[in-house]
Amino acid sequence: MSDSVLLERAGAVALLTLNRPDRANVLDLETGRALVDCIERLAADTGVRAVLLRARGRQFCAGGNIADFVASRADLAGLLDRTIPPLHRAIHALATLPVPVVSALNGPIGGGGIGLALCADIVLAAESMKLRGGYSAIGLTPDAGSSWLLARRVGAARAKEIFLTNEPLSARECLAIGAVSRVVADDALQAQALALVEALAAGATAALGRTKALLDGVAGRSLQAQLEFEHRGMVASGASADATEGVTAFLEKRNPVFIGR
Repeated sequence: MSDSVLLERAGAVALLTLNRPDRANVLDLETGRALVDCIERLAADTGVRAVLLRARGRQFCAGGNIADFVASRADLAGLLDRTIPPLHRAIHALATLPVPVVSALNGPIGGGGIGLALCADIVLAAESMKLRGGYSAIGLTPDAGSSWLLARRVGAARAKEIFLTNEPLSARECLAIGAVSRVVADDALQAQALALVEALAAGATAALGRTKALLDGVAGRSLQAQLEFEHRGMVASGASADATEGVTAFLEKRNPVFIGR
């Protein structure tokens, strides 16, 4: 099994770590397959109540492996056709997990790293984080969900500017346009990300999962369809032990102890 991605458990939290700091945590075929394997394993683990996506080293993810592109330039299309499917499978699986996902971005991200970073529900960025599209600079187009995820966060017009000009954005600029959720000091990133994901894991994670589904699909639903989806979600949540516990704890003026999914 590849060690390019590590999967660990810390109580109810799953820690998903990109583990190629010497190669800027690039997204090659090996890493894509390792991501799929890890994400499918954590999806099957009902004890997981929240996920932290992070990376070792000074750079979260540089995107695709340019060295592989150069070596395969006689059949670059073939390389991309083999590399993209497992990566896309991993991105979709991570984005649609029924539990909260937090990403902690240390240093620069680019290319497909943008999609991986932004598929989380909450994105924390270190002050040193920078975002650069990069694709069109080498004659390529976005993948790894980066076009969809970035446009959903910042709007299509701003996403076009980022991908067409390839001008880097600082963490504070990303925060200002809504690309990331919070910016924290570099030396506080991992601790704050872990504290956040532990707090989420202690929550009513079945209800949090239903909330994710409500919000992730809102752009494709009419108001009436959304109201019906809300109705079904509220009834299902109201039938849960967590709702009973939450209401009881409110009346008793104490912190609730949720079972979660």
